[in-house]
Amino acid sequence: MGEITNVMEYQAIAKQKLPKMAYDYYASGAEDEWTLKQNREAFSRILFRPRILIDVSKIDMTTSVLGFKISMPIMIAPTAFQKMAHPDGEYATARAASAAGTIMTLSSWATSSVEEVASTGPGIRFLQLYVHKDRKVVEQLVRRAEKAGFKAISLTVDTPRLGRREADIKNRFVLPPHLTLKNFEGLDIGKMDKANDSGLASYVAGQIDRTLSWKDVKWLQSITSLPILVKGVITAEDARLAVHAGASGIIVSNHGARQLDYVPATISALEEVVTAAQGRIPVYLDGGIRRGTDVFKALALGASGIFIGRPVVFALAAEGEAGVRNVLRMLREEFELTMALSGCTTLADIKRSHILTEGDRLRPVPRL
Repeated sequence: MGEITNVMEYQAIAKQKLPKMAYDYYASGAEDEWTLKQNREAFSRILFRPRILIDVSKIDMTTSVLGFKISMPIMIAPTAFQKMAHPDGEYATARAASAAGTIMTLSSWATSSVEEVASTGPGIRFLQLYVHKDRKVVEQLVRRAEKAGFKAISLTVDTPRLGRREADIKNRFVLPPHLTLKNFEGLDIGKMDKANDSGLASYVAGQIDRTLSWKDVKWLQSITSLPILVKGVITAEDARLAVHAGASGIIVSNHGARQLDYVPATISALEEVVTAAQGRIPVYLDGGIRRGTDVFKALALGASGIFIGRPVVFALAAEGEAGVRNVLRMLREEFELTMALSGCTTLADIKRSHILTEGDRLRPVPRL
């Protein structure tokens, strides 16, 4: 393994190291994978308008998320089954996030429990939540997360059913026998069996509540005092409803392009959602971030921060905790450099005028 110089390089190493079923689970998207490609490519259609001759000798990337101070606007998205990538799994990710001074979101479907992740030491952690048909299961997990010191709930709202992930169907995806959904151990629902298509799709069909609606956000607020982020909003209409429902924030996400194919790239949907939220609640972006330049573009379009998913599991597969630390370091350094070369010394300096989108290029430029 030569020197890793960017986040993307971990994917090829992960592909070599992991069993096909595991790699395909992490890497694939829904159906034609059009949105999967767009999540990346849409960033390349946004150009910079850097400002020059500004003192950039000191750069401050710190920010706060729901009142929690973090070192940079780069956080870790929830990804399931991390022990399938590396034996240390979520433990390694939690330690890497904490060392970088940022937030980790733990998946409901983690291979380590909320208590186990809390045992790794101090850190700001959020819990991603799927709402099960059995609400007692949900309530119990939320209580355990609160007790374990988790600071917020990231409610996934784009998964009444699992998207059609053809790689998982071909591979008859199922969790390796030595791993379990640790948050549900001891309950009847911790098992995922072989199925005629994807074992995970069958599991979701049996467990996840398809009746989930905005009233359930209210229900969730009634059982916990933790702030709730609504994850999976990609339209202005739903952004307004999220604000109305009392969400503490929105995560613009298309579930890593794993649910409905042919939805826009998240970076393309971001500005619409930000505009609709009218600054009343923060908007975060999830999906397609691989460079510090991507982070800057998201912030210029109004995001308060971003989350990375696949880069974490690929780095985990390649190098365990050291890999995840390295991903966070590389993104941080690239983002700092982008700020400097754009003439920004704080996140507040990053303005919409620092970028040019495709839409901007189609509009006539006013003569100055």
